[in-house]
Amino acid sequence: MTLIHDHIHSKNLSAKRVFLKIDRLHLEKRRWRGIAEDGCEFGFDLAHPLQDGDEFFENDNTLYVIEQLAEAVIEIPIPNEPAAAARVGWLLGNLHFKIELLDGFLRINDDLAIRQLLEREHIPHEFKEAAFHPISGGHSHAH
Repeated sequence: MTLIHDHIHSKNLSAKRVFLKIDRLHLEKRRWRGIAEDGCEFGFDLAHPLQDGDEFFENDNTLYVIEQLAEAVIEIPIPNEPAAAARVGWLLGNLHFKIELLDGFLRINDDLAIRQLLEREHIPHEFKEAAFHPISGGHSHAH
């Protein structure tokens, strides 16, 4: 098993890419283990968590890359009218779920509370499977 402490900064662009597929919850951790598609096992002891697409190890002519697995999400179109967009943001924000902002829509974890809110308020939405990259920061909570 190879121990990884950080992503790599310089890489061979012509190297064969091998993926280590892992879920978002593992990627949020600093210590974990994973097995790449070719069977190579890696241990991770990181100062900062890795992200989807990070290259973390290079061996001979092989470059190892993190690939975040898809998960159940809900995609909600962002309304064009500022008041309607603010209302959707306020309703979802009150539930304190992480969101990902994309071009024209937002993505949120598929959760029963979100489903009920969207149905009750007649907010358009779609259920999908996708890699979820929530916004980080700005969500601290102190007492």
